Amino acid sequence: MRYVKWTFWLLVLTVVFGFLHYTLPQRDIVRIVNTYEERQDLTDWTRLFWSVPDDQSTSLSNRDVQFIQAVKANGKTMVYRNEDTGWGWPPYFKFDTANLYTEANDAKSTKANPEWVAIRHYGWRNEFLSIFPNAVGIKPVAGPDVRLIPWGNIVILGGVALFFLFLWRLWAQFRERAIDPLLEDAGETWDAVDERADRARGRFRGWLDSWRGKPRR
Repeated sequence: MRYVKWTFWLLVLTVVFGFLHYTLPQRDIVRIVNTYEERQDLTDWTRLFWSVPDDQSTSLSNRDVQFIQAVKANGKTMVYRNEDTGWGWPPYFKFDTANLYTEANDAKSTKANPEWVAIRHYGWRNEFLSIFPNAVGIKPVAGPDVRLIPWGNIVILGGVALFFLFLWRLWAQFRERAIDPLLEDAGETWDAVDERADRARGRFRGWLDSWRGKPRR
């Protein structure tokens, strides 16, 4: 039973961690090398990782998507999609896809004369599933070694931690006031029933002994 309990909580923590890692903003310091637009065929099991168009009459399985190609300081490549989030989830309220596309084009640079930018994004990059993180902002930085403190994530995670601490305190108080007294009363009732059962068994043994010619205890 203990293994089932730990497995359950491990699965819960994995789901929560994956949800937060996908949803919370991340920032990459990169050099933008190209932008392009390409028609994407979205499958049913990868559509979750793409934005939903505001115009629901537009086909969700096939549409043009803007992309931003970039290179990190270590030479690793990264490709971001550029889609509006609108009023949907995650709540970035991004409506400036065209503006961001223009900023990305303006920030393109070469390896010989690099211009470094911090791209704020959410989501994952997976070549096998053909999914891309969604860029939500571009900010010029002094160089690839700039240290960026994720204040937004710190505030959000702190708020989430306080929320769960508040729920835990509510549960602890509810258990102390409502559940523990019931369990204590149930335990006392069970002890009383067990005691009466022991007395009944003792009387029954005495009755049997009287039939066997033994003195009653």
